[in-house]
Amino acid sequence: MPSSSESAPTAPQIFAIANQKGGVGKTTTAINLATALAAVGEKVLLIDLDPQGNASTGLGISRSERSPGSYEFLLGLNPLDSSVRATQIPGLDVMPAAGQLAGAEIELIDLERREHRLAESLAAPGNDARHRWTIVLIDCPPSLGLVTLNALVAVDAVLVPLQAEFLALEGIGALGNTIERVKKRLNPKLHIFGVVLTMVDRRMTLSQQVVADVRAHYGELVFGTTIPRNVRIAEAPSHGMPVLIYDNACAGSQAYILLASEFIRRRRLAAEQAIVP
Repeated sequence: MPSSSESAPTAPQIFAIANQKGGVGKTTTAINLATALAAVGEKVLLIDLDPQGNASTGLGISRSERSPGSYEFLLGLNPLDSSVRATQIPGLDVMPAAGQLAGAEIELIDLERREHRLAESLAAPGNDARHRWTIVLIDCPPSLGLVTLNALVAVDAVLVPLQAEFLALEGIGALGNTIERVKKRLNPKLHIFGVVLTMVDRRMTLSQQVVADVRAHYGELVFGTTIPRNVRIAEAPSHGMPVLIYDNACAGSQAYILLASEFIRRRRLAAEQAIVP
């Protein structure tokens, strides 16, 4: 698979992985997509912006090693270098989340340009994440507060994990409305890069119907690759590792490898379309 170093510089590079609904596989997708992208030669930074810190846990970062991290970086208290940790996966770095990130929602309220803090920190002299990593993924909290808003202002596009369940479309509708408002007021380039169907159980008629409904509603926005319900995916975080390291032969690992391949193709296509006069 070609590296994104061959892609045009106009390819979207910084992505929020977001869904205001919890339990949809958002963090699992962040961890394993990041791992799969690093495995094919990308230089990836995963920013954990969820106060629960599950992405940090899933990449083996102990709680004692999480500060300084995304809290300090978001508030401009610490530079990029000392906010980032190397992981056990070559090519994948993480900016971990600690408990104090939960207080950032309140602290941001009184700050100037409060919605732009993350974007400005990422682009600050000496930081410039776009030159240091080929892809930056931001794991957002399951809410649409100021922390998530900072992510939406900082990124080029949003990747939406969507659980294959009955109420799935309601959650993505609310997120879509928020993205449109942010695009109009704060980040003109923002768009949905794609929708990833997660926890798909092909043995269940309801799951198959939800997949069909989402594809009918969102068309080409929906990735062809779906992520199955898989016990190995659920087990891996308790061992502090992505499922691709925990069991690279399981159905979940193979799905994330396919998703990474499709993700790279979409980036390349987006770059090609951006340079067409």
